[in-house]
Amino acid sequence: MAASDYRQGGVLLHPTSLPGAGYCGDFGADARRFVELIAAAGLRVWQVLPLGPTHPDGCPYQSFSVHGGSPDLIDLQWLVDRGWLTPEQAARGQADRDSKRQALDIACGAFLHQLETGAGAAMAAAYAGFLEASAYWLEDYVRFHAFRHAQGKRPWTQWPEGLRDRDPAVCDPLAEDFASTLTSLRFRQFIFHCQWNELRQYANQRGVLLFGDIPIYVHMESADVWAHRDLFQLDASGQPLTVTGVPPDYFSAEGQLWGNPQYDWERMRKTGFAWWIRRFQSASRQFDIARIDHFRALQAYWEIPAGATSAREGRWVEAPGRELLQAVRQQCPHLQLVAENLGSITPEVEALRQEFELPGMLILQFAFDGNPDNPYLNHMHEPDDIVYTGTHDNDTTLGWYQSLDDATRKRVYAYYGNPDETMPQMLIRQAMTSPANTAIVPWQDFLGLDGQHRMNTPGTTEGNWCWRFSWEQVPDALAGEISEMLAQGLRLPPGSTT
Repeated sequence: MAASDYRQGGVLLHPTSLPGAGYCGDFGADARRFVELIAAAGLRVWQVLPLGPTHPDGCPYQSFSVHGGSPDLIDLQWLVDRGWLTPEQAARGQADRDSKRQALDIACGAFLHQLETGAGAAMAAAYAGFLEASAYWLEDYVRFHAFRHAQGKRPWTQWPEGLRDRDPAVCDPLAEDFASTLTSLRFRQFIFHCQWNELRQYANQRGVLLFGDIPIYVHMESADVWAHRDLFQLDASGQPLTVTGVPPDYFSAEGQLWGNPQYDWERMRKTGFAWWIRRFQSASRQFDIARIDHFRALQAYWEIPAGATSAREGRWVEAPGRELLQAVRQQCPHLQLVAENLGSITPEVEALRQEFELPGMLILQFAFDGNPDNPYLNHMHEPDDIVYTGTHDNDTTLGWYQSLDDATRKRVYAYYGNPDETMPQMLIRQAMTSPANTAIVPWQDFLGLDGQHRMNTPGTTEGNWCWRFSWEQVPDALAGEISEMLAQGLRLPPGSTT
């Protein structure tokens, strides 16, 4: 769980933002090309955010499953290479979500036929191993997905009582009726698992670690809540009693009303945090490093009454984070963890983070409020931390700078000694020379893009999670330029040269 003990640089980019022929980026050739580019530049970390199956808005922090993977990220060419799709079928599958899922169903049929004929013994063994290892979450997920579609995608709390309450006398016969659908859903998760493992290995072999995310909360409309109602604050019909959010902060003057169901932490404690341990174990199988999103909720969370119209109506409630992290340390000793400690952070939250030696996050865009003791200013940084120019929830650095008033712009340049560089290169260089051992820069900043290329605006629901770059936006000299900045900050891998 400890921070990096050497200096390194990284990049932040969700895989859906990769170029490619489909409606979003995937784990195919463009992902490998991106790995090659950042490895050549000397970057050691690729932060990818969560990878779970998303709702139609594409938000990776609101998933149908905390363990599953998004079928949107599956590379259809990989299936062509194995003879499970024709090139024409793969091309049609690139159009949109529905088309891709139709292509995956076709591939599943070809895969099963291959198994029936006795071909592909290695793949058959891998599939059987995946089903066995994933049984604790996969069956709940595929049933939830199939039942939800059969119910016209209505919220599960509105399903017939037997389905809503997971009565075996109702669910088991229905699962038999949907056997082919469930098989196809299992196949999608298996293929995601195979392709992600291959991409992770490809990156690791080139010295790049993959840095993922553990969203602190889960979506009400998810297999996790449906299958584990006793672990959430719900009434007898499954409706939330309290929901999640945060009070007013840097991101929103009104606070944020997220609406996820709150955990029943006392019940979690009585089970030895088994549900959480499995989440961290899933993260350890997917990532080299994992960030605990909204870490402060492990010390105290903002509890909002169900039906409230504003996050301002909430209150702070203490959580058993210390006990949970002790259990995680025992069960997942090799997983490197990072704490997202942004927002309303108290000394108690920082004490919990430091007790478990978890690196925190420093955002340079937050540094220039005129306070000389602002913790995000470079002279306040500690080696254990991770410094960012901005994150996926911020504007691009160029967009941020363009939105500043003249006085704040002058303050930024004065603090750094009025360098000749323009934005965003100037702030990137300051991140690279920070005392923090790890510096991570959003890919938009490396490309010098303005606010039109922002990934997400917290508190809004439109136009997020859909940004993609093109290879035409990547200058030929970019890898060398990044490498030079890494060298200046003593962040190049051993043996590298600029």
